[in-house]
Amino acid sequence: MARIKLTIEYDGTDYVGWQVQPNGVSIQQRVELALEQLLGESVRVHSSGRTDAGVHAKGMVCHLTSERELPLSAWREGLNRFLPATIVVRSAEIVADDFHARFSAKGKRYRYSLLCDEIRSPLQRHACWQIRQSLDIAAMKSAAEKFVGEHNFSAFRTTGCSAETTHRQIFSIELIATDNLLHIDVCGSGFLKNMVRMMVGTLVEIGRGKRPAEDVSQLLNGNSAVGPALTAPAQGLCLMEVWY
Repeated sequence: MARIKLTIEYDGTDYVGWQVQPNGVSIQQRVELALEQLLGESVRVHSSGRTDAGVHAKGMVCHLTSERELPLSAWREGLNRFLPATIVVRSAEIVADDFHARFSAKGKRYRYSLLCDEIRSPLQRHACWQIRQSLDIAAMKSAAEKFVGEHNFSAFRTTGCSAETTHRQIFSIELIATDNLLHIDVCGSGFLKNMVRMMVGTLVEIGRGKRPAEDVSQLLNGNSAVGPALTAPAQGLCLMEVWY
């Protein structure tokens, strides 16, 4: 029996998220269906985490176990033959029996993309949040630094988050401006439900001059008097990589 690690890229626009749900088609559902078509039997995949409806991934990691001994090329090309154009297996590798896509992970990198333009972009509409007014990038960078380190992120999670603890460690946040795009790269040990989107929403409010940068520290310290964090739209978020 072999344990196979898959790295998957997908456009999450038309899906209810990664996890199988009763209210629509998920990425996991499509991947497991492709595995069933490839292997002739039902197989459960275990992911490094979940992404919400409309969120994308370039480096989602999942694993499965199978008694079928196939060449690695078959796990990749074979699965891709049965997957829709919105989902692709980028790589497949054999890993140790104790490898777990979620519990073995050491950290993740998410990228949130902003389109800073008064004119909408048909090509970017599913990959960015359009911001029509100018942003104070310096203020956003100053505020972003306050997220780095280990903090209680209870103010940066949405209703329905089932995490047992709200303490998370952020390794780094980098703001990268190219032409009319602003990418916000967030690296951390793990993330709560909607955590990155709420971090980005707060930074955008600061960039718009609607919040002081100090609100980040206030929210991390549990001061709800400053008002809740704004949740950025799903389509701007992409899981870039998971490392082990």
